[in-house]
Amino acid sequence: MAAADDALARLAHDRIDHRFKGLPPDAEGLAVGALAAERRCLFTGGFTTPVLALSTEALDHNLALMERWSAEHGLTFAPHGKTSMAPQLFERQLAHGAWGITAAVPSQVRAYRAFGVRRIFLANELVDAAALRWLAGELTADPDFRIVVYADSVRGVELMDAALREAEAVRPLDVVVELGAMGGRTGVRTEADAELVADAVAATGTLRLVGVAGYEAEIPDADEVSVRAWLRRLTGIAVAFDAAGRFAGVEEIVVSAGGSAWFDTVAEVFGELPELSAPALKLLRSGAYVTHDDGQYRNKTPFGRHPEQGALRPAFRLWAQCVSRPEPGRAYLNAGKRDAPYDLGLPEVQVIRSARDGSLRDAVGMTVTGLADQHAFVSLPEDAELEVGDWVGLGLSHPCTTFDKWQLIPVAAADGTVTDYIRTFF
Repeated sequence: MAAADDALARLAHDRIDHRFKGLPPDAEGLAVGALAAERRCLFTGGFTTPVLALSTEALDHNLALMERWSAEHGLTFAPHGKTSMAPQLFERQLAHGAWGITAAVPSQVRAYRAFGVRRIFLANELVDAAALRWLAGELTADPDFRIVVYADSVRGVELMDAALREAEAVRPLDVVVELGAMGGRTGVRTEADAELVADAVAATGTLRLVGVAGYEAEIPDADEVSVRAWLRRLTGIAVAFDAAGRFAGVEEIVVSAGGSAWFDTVAEVFGELPELSAPALKLLRSGAYVTHDDGQYRNKTPFGRHPEQGALRPAFRLWAQCVSRPEPGRAYLNAGKRDAPYDLGLPEVQVIRSARDGSLRDAVGMTVTGLADQHAFVSLPEDAELEVGDWVGLGLSHPCTTFDKWQLIPVAAADGTVTDYIRTFF
C-alpha cells in the first residue's frame, strides 16, 4: 500500500497551471496542496467562472449514509468508480466500508491499480488480449489483488482463455456470468445461455466461475415489478449453479447488481437468497450516490421511495456568471456543454450571488432552455433581479457526465471556504 499512498500524496504536489479551469490565475505554479492550505474563498479568492465546486458537507453526508444503509441491509458495496474517476474519492469510499471499486473498461482498472485499489469488479466482458496480458501480470505480481469480470458469451470465454494461456497466467481469473434482458444491454438472455457460458468457463484452466451479476436498470421500461422479477431470475441462477456444484471450491459466491435507482429492490431480493454452499457476497455497485445530483438521481433515488431511511444530498454546484442581458426575458451565462452535463437534463438555476455586494438570493422563475459550447441560455421574467456580473449557482443532472469535464475540482464548505481539490483521471 505504500506505493498507493505515495501516488495519492503526489497529487498534492502537482502544480496549478492552465490545465485546470476555474482556478485562480494568481495560483499559477503553486502546488495543489499549498493552494488548499490557503483556504481561499470560492467567491472572493480569485477563482474564475465557470467553476465547478463540490460540497464538503454533502460529500461527508452521502459517504456516511450509504455506508450505514448498505450495512443495515446486509449488502457489500463496490461503488462504480467510472462516475468520478477520482482516486481521492475512492480512498474515502473504501474508508467508509466499500469492499472495492467497480470499473467498466481496462483503462479504468489500470488507473485504479495505479492508486492501489486491491479489489476491483469489472462490470464488462474483457476480451482485449493486451489488457488480459497486463491483468495476468498484475495478478501474478500482487497476490493480494482480486478482480472479478463479466462473461456473457462462449466466444468471450474462448478469447479470455486464449489470451491468459498465451500470457502464461499463474492465477485463474475470477468471472461471473452476466444476466441481461431482452432488448436491454449486455448479458445472456436465458438461463440456458447462462449454463452454456458457465460450462465454457469450467472447461478452461485459466478462468474460475465465482458467481452471477447484472445491471437491472437496463431492463427496457424498468419498473419495480420487472426489476424484482429480473433480480429473482438472477438469484435463481445462482441457486441453480450452486446446486449443480458449479461453485465448488470458491471461498464466496458473488451475486451482484445495483445501480443508483433500484438498490432498495436489490436489497429486498438479495435478502431472500437461501443459504448457499459458500457465503454469498451480495455486492451492490451504485456509484452516483457520492455526489447525488439535482436531476436524474434526485428523481430516481430509492430514498425518495423510503424517506424514513435517509436522503442523499446533491454535492455539485456549477458557478457561472451572467455575461449578457441583451433583451427582455433572456440572459446568457458563461457556462455551456464544455462545463455542464446535458444528456439527462439541463442545469437548474438555483441561486444568485450579487456582484455588487456578495449577497445571496434564490433564483425565481429562471430556467436554462439550452446550452451552446460555452453559453447557457436562461429564460426569466422581464423584471427578474439578475444583472451582468452576477454569479449564478446551477444544480446539475448526472454526475457521470459532470466529473469528466473537470480535471481538478474545488471542495468548498458552506461558507465558500475551499478545503481540498479533487483530481479526476478520464
